[in-house]
Amino acid sequence: MERKELAELVNNCDMSGIRPAMTPLPYPPIQVMRRNQDYADLLSVDYCGGVSELSAITQYINNENRLSSEHCALARMILGIAMAEMMHLQKLGELIYLLGGEVDFTARHPGGKGKMWTPAYLDIPGNAKEMLRADIEAEKAAVSQYRKHIGMIDDSCVNATLARIIADEEYHIMLLQDLLKGL
Repeated sequence: MERKELAELVNNCDMSGIRPAMTPLPYPPIQVMRRNQDYADLLSVDYCGGVSELSAITQYINNENRLSSEHCALARMILGIAMAEMMHLQKLGELIYLLGGEVDFTARHPGGKGKMWTPAYLDIPGNAKEMLRADIEAEKAAVSQYRKHIGMIDDSCVNATLARIIADEEYHIMLLQDLLKGL
């Protein structure tokens, strides 16, 4: 390959200085009222199930990689959202551990067996508009699942963290909808 051809393969999208795309609200302290394996199991689904922070991170990073050469501004926002999802994953991991659960990328559904995270959970569309639509639907599913889990968990400390995560997810929906309108 000649030097000119190699230069054309370089991605010039600068990702430096990107910050997590989050609401400016503080997070509550990461604590639990008491150990509870059932609650840890519910949170393991949010951590690494089909609708989970791990799935969101992986999907966003994949989208960012594929968008960065043609849609730099969009890719930068997607990376900022992925960074916020990483923070959610970390906070859920702490809660699971405090509740007495295992943080091992296995979603433990109540009354059922655990299932290890798999990339089969991801939706990998082919173009920017389809990516954004899939990301919006994934965020809506996450909000719904978090609300369901709040209704099942009788621990105000855990629920405060989940409610704070929901605020970020709703912010992500708004950002993604605005990005979609701009395409």
